[in-house]
Amino acid sequence: MPDVDRRPVALVGPVRIVGAGLLGASIGLALRARGIDVQLEDLDPANLRTASGLGAGVPVTGSEPEPQLVVVAVPPDHLARVIEGALEAHPQAFVTDVGSVKSGPLATVAEHADVARYCGSHPMAGTQHTGPLTASATLFEGRPWAVTPHATTSPVATQVVTELAELTGAMPLAFGPDEHDLAVARTSHVPHLMAALVAGRLADAPEGHLALSGPGVRDVTRVAGTDPGMWLQIVPANASAILALLGQIRADLDRLESAIESGDRDALRGVLANGVAGTRAIPGKHGGPVRPTSSVFVHVPDQPGNLARLFADVDAVGVNVEDVRIDHDPARAGGQVELVVDETRVEELASSLDARGWAVHQ
Repeated sequence: MPDVDRRPVALVGPVRIVGAGLLGASIGLALRARGIDVQLEDLDPANLRTASGLGAGVPVTGSEPEPQLVVVAVPPDHLARVIEGALEAHPQAFVTDVGSVKSGPLATVAEHADVARYCGSHPMAGTQHTGPLTASATLFEGRPWAVTPHATTSPVATQVVTELAELTGAMPLAFGPDEHDLAVARTSHVPHLMAALVAGRLADAPEGHLALSGPGVRDVTRVAGTDPGMWLQIVPANASAILALLGQIRADLDRLESAIESGDRDALRGVLANGVAGTRAIPGKHGGPVRPTSSVFVHVPDQPGNLARLFADVDAVGVNVEDVRIDHDPARAGGQVELVVDETRVEELASSLDARGWAVHQ
């Protein structure tokens, strides 16, 4: 987490959060852990009761002090209206939102007399859940948080929103609103739609085909399993950026289809190599360069305590695990655990686990 104690902290609160769902409640929990007073609003009384019961903040009654910052955490279709309402209701407060699309809401509020107090933002964190029951004070730890000032955002508003991100444990990154929307279209929105298309080809597949499902198809389709409700708002809100990228993907599909039809292996190799280059372009841990890794696969019998025993044995070797993936083994009563480690430690880890009685392969 960035060390925000070495310079004056502009964000001291109170902070009012409008929308006590997963993101709003998690922000409240994180701020309360740092000693910030948090006020909660939500049209859903159940969300408000749950979030306040978890300790994410205190429900607004009308007698509380004016907030220093208002955080709008409502669904995309309602962002612009609630942002404008916050600017009008709290004439001294800065206002941000945590929606996944920035240019659309900004276009609506751009002519507001006090738009300089508004600075958009977007934490790149969440789960498949939307309610406050699964909120966590650590949801944003180490995650990117886009801070998206517009042309007339005041510097102090930008500073306050940046410190909001820092106080939750996130890593603030500066983007223009349009640049942000293209970035999330590339890294989130279009990948989700591609996963939905691939997963859709499985829906009516013969049962025998699905018996061959492995970790690859699960990796590709995982995000397609989330509730489509929010995406019905996100996709239209970022239509321009999404359509531009879909046009590029359509051209890629045409090249791929042509390569397959003609048997042109050089053209096919080019498509596949471009995919490899793309995966290597994704930043590694903590935003650094990708480090060469390799995998050790371990069969884990489906019995209580076996996963804990495996991780204890890995810890005993002293090898840092960069990532873990678990896949159900349809042929046996157990699962296959993939341990991703530095490629220079693979042999050491595999031989050590084998000596401890684990069924290992690389």
